[in-house]
Amino acid sequence: MMWRQQTIRNNTGTFGVAAVGRGLIQLENVVVAGQAGFWYNIPMKSLSILLVALLALFCGQVFAATEPTNAKESAEKKAAADKLLDEQYAAWVAKLPPEQQAWERVLQQCLGGFYLPLHKKDKVAGKSNAWDFVVDDPKLPRVLLIGDSISRGYTLPVRKALDGKVNVHRAPENCGPTANGLKKLDIWLGDGKWNLIHFNFGIHDRATKPTDYEQRLEQIIARLQKTGAKLMWASSTPLPPQGKYGSDDAIVERNAIAARVMKKHNIAIDDLHAHIQPHLSEYQNKDDCHFNSAGYDFLGKKVASEILVALR
Repeated sequence: MMWRQQTIRNNTGTFGVAAVGRGLIQLENVVVAGQAGFWYNIPMKSLSILLVALLALFCGQVFAATEPTNAKESAEKKAAADKLLDEQYAAWVAKLPPEQQAWERVLQQCLGGFYLPLHKKDKVAGKSNAWDFVVDDPKLPRVLLIGDSISRGYTLPVRKALDGKVNVHRAPENCGPTANGLKKLDIWLGDGKWNLIHFNFGIHDRATKPTDYEQRLEQIIARLQKTGAKLMWASSTPLPPQGKYGSDDAIVERNAIAARVMKKHNIAIDDLHAHIQPHLSEYQNKDDCHFNSAGYDFLGKKVASEILVALR
């Protein structure tokens, strides 16, 4: 039988592989004080079990040092991470000009527990997002986008498409249902003059009574008309056939109600529902009302095109 010999020694004494052959391993316990040798014949199957057990023990010790061991420790780590993010974000805001600091305060008031941490992470990382502060070119028209997370998704593509042509702003939150719009419109509109307001409410109103939805749209339109801006309605995009949102019939019904109201007030309609409908398999996330990046680009180009036409 052929053997491969190797001995491992250190100052305190250790186990060394003396010889390894087919099905057998011999270990020599090397002790500095006595060089006493102890030899063991271990079947390879038993050796494999031993090695797996030792590896599991080692990995458990490593992970124990890095992973939370209970809910309290997990909560403490999250709290520490949140505190660090808040400190980094506060330091970033402190360096901004006063007008931009004021915008960040509005976002802090409006974005809520889901979107505000995402915004903070973006800003600390130096990333752009839909809620970037917009430095207006005074020579260009000002446009405000009002809408839910779908609107948020196409905001950056709209800005890109209209760069150098339009100052594109968006409301400082996921605008949600019409009920929220009635509460927050004054905050969203701010003090500036708008040339055009592109707005939508629908997906978050799918459970709103049709009569209430229509009445609230009338109230929202009345407030928006006071700005003197041109108004453009965006129809709500489709709901997936499967998922937590319910049937798209609710959206179709509310789009029909909105279309009737907009026609009454001679408000242009950007029909995003019809635009994206034939392309849902390509652009809409599975069982989700949201879209992939290509889908938001697709919607953003449509919105930008309609805005340019309306501003002529």
